[in-house]
Amino acid sequence: MDNPLTHAGNFFEEGSIESTKMLGRSFGNRVLTILCVVLSLFALVPLVSILYLVIKNGAPLLSWSIFTELPPAGGMTGGGFGNAIVGTLAMVGMGLALSAPPAIMAAIYICEYHPGGRLAAAVRFVAKLLTGIPSIVCGVFAFAVVVMATGGFSAFAGGVALAVLMLPTILLTSEQALLGVQNAYREASYGLGATRFQTIFRIVLPDALPAIMTGVMLAVARAAGETAPLVFTALFSQFWVNSIMEPTASLAVLIYNFSSMPFDYQIRMAWTGALVLVFLVTLTNVTAQLVFSRKHQ
Repeated sequence: MDNPLTHAGNFFEEGSIESTKMLGRSFGNRVLTILCVVLSLFALVPLVSILYLVIKNGAPLLSWSIFTELPPAGGMTGGGFGNAIVGTLAMVGMGLALSAPPAIMAAIYICEYHPGGRLAAAVRFVAKLLTGIPSIVCGVFAFAVVVMATGGFSAFAGGVALAVLMLPTILLTSEQALLGVQNAYREASYGLGATRFQTIFRIVLPDALPAIMTGVMLAVARAAGETAPLVFTALFSQFWVNSIMEPTASLAVLIYNFSSMPFDYQIRMAWTGALVLVFLVTLTNVTAQLVFSRKHQ
């Protein structure tokens, strides 16, 4: 006959082993959680450092004149960079208008119409290839296509260069946003008798819109801070924007020009320009997220 004491001993031994394993898992979970928190805080160090330096060095010159006056000449004090803010908004807006519609339409085509076709694969490949091209190459392209054709530097040429930079980012993020929409929504729409066009523009796109806008804002943030493409296309100007076919100032080029000058005031204005640029990008991102998140709900 089996000894009851032996069974009891085995039971308690197995229980102690399971308890030890649970303690080990709990300890490992705590260690990994702490490690994740520490690494997350470590990842925030560069961002916080940049924001601290920009605010510390750029805030002292903030005033209403910074946004309404023209840049001062070298060695002079006073003035602002209102024309650079207007120029940045104009060129980023043109770039967005030129890149967003074809990028989103292309994403719809490769996701909803022919996801496994050769053309869809080619579009994906080219878009991924474009994301790795240096921005200065896009500037040279716009210089050859627009500046050489029109005979001068212009805001339009800058918008074309920024559009080339923004297009692959918007396309790839829009594709992922559309892929994230549940197929059950499409099937339910088709089951109710809707056409593919109606399903895409009334069901799929509204559901994917917040994610698409996130990609658009990422593209805008990248384009707003680019310098090399604008040096080759829009150049710079000390005056207000009168025409999109004339050289135009931008915050990125202003920061580049002023930071390399041997004058203290211009260097401080470069820090202020960096602060304004960071604020504009952040405001655009936050506003878009709030507006489109509410619409999505």
